[in-house]
Amino acid sequence: MPELPEVESVRVGVHEWTAGTTITGAEVIDPRILGTTSQRRIDASAAEEFVAAVTGRRIIGAERRGKFMWLTLGEDPGVGQSAEPAAPELSLLVHLGMSGQLRVHNANDSIHKHTRAIFRLERGSAGSETDGESLQLRFVDQRIFGHLGVQPLVHAYGRLVPASANHIAADPLEPAFEPGLALEQLSRKRTVVKSALLDQSLVSGIGNIYADEALFRAGIHPLAIPARTRKSRLAAVLDSAARVMSDALAVGGTSFDALYVNVNGESGYFDRALLVYGRGGQECVRCGTEIEKMTIGGRGSHFCPNCQNAPRYR
Repeated sequence: MPELPEVESVRVGVHEWTAGTTITGAEVIDPRILGTTSQRRIDASAAEEFVAAVTGRRIIGAERRGKFMWLTLGEDPGVGQSAEPAAPELSLLVHLGMSGQLRVHNANDSIHKHTRAIFRLERGSAGSETDGESLQLRFVDQRIFGHLGVQPLVHAYGRLVPASANHIAADPLEPAFEPGLALEQLSRKRTVVKSALLDQSLVSGIGNIYADEALFRAGIHPLAIPARTRKSRLAAVLDSAARVMSDALAVGGTSFDALYVNVNGESGYFDRALLVYGRGGQECVRCGTEIEKMTIGGRGSHFCPNCQNAPRYR
């Protein structure tokens, strides 16, 4: 599943292309995309309601918290109206899942066979240089693990977010993130630190890849218990998580196959800089010890047994 750097790479491209456009129409090609992985039986009226909810709305911008992305929707002011825009109250939630992609196209571009929804956009206002400029935002999802939805915006952790994301904590790369508070909450956890880092209600955006990389950089074994670990070491883990995700973001994130691409269809290449994730059986780049792999909470976890000493509790 795309983690923070991958979702942020998509968000930046989507924002650049769609901010300020108006959704003039939409088509739900596969209604299953309006459900979740546990609920794919969608009422026949859901697609019509979804299209009606977004049509005529202006896209204020693309936003993200952790792995969650959404388009903030406002009212289209219409021709001749110069009133101050009202505060946004609605969002178009976009969950990429394992294989979801948001792609920008011209209307005459061929449609990919796994396209599940199409949004017709128009940029500019009457009389402007971009008057009538049209494009399409298409949601492509091979495995249909992602989903779309329209939700009200609510306040949570210092900003407006879609209602279903109100339990998601701030991520290390957003202004609302409070390192001291995250450290305090992490230090009380009695589960293993690898699992704690994946808890999106504690710190959002960190997934399996960057948890392994952050723990390696900080020299912390994935089975360490936060409540029995020095706060200075836990602070190093959070700092390492922020740094490794920033490094990944700088090169477009991590792509292991063609399923994760940004809005222009380009892949990220941070996989070339991974130090432990996916390198089980290979030599550690620091000490030459063989990288080991274990399963924690159903996830494959990679670590160096020499650089990340196993915890010893009495």
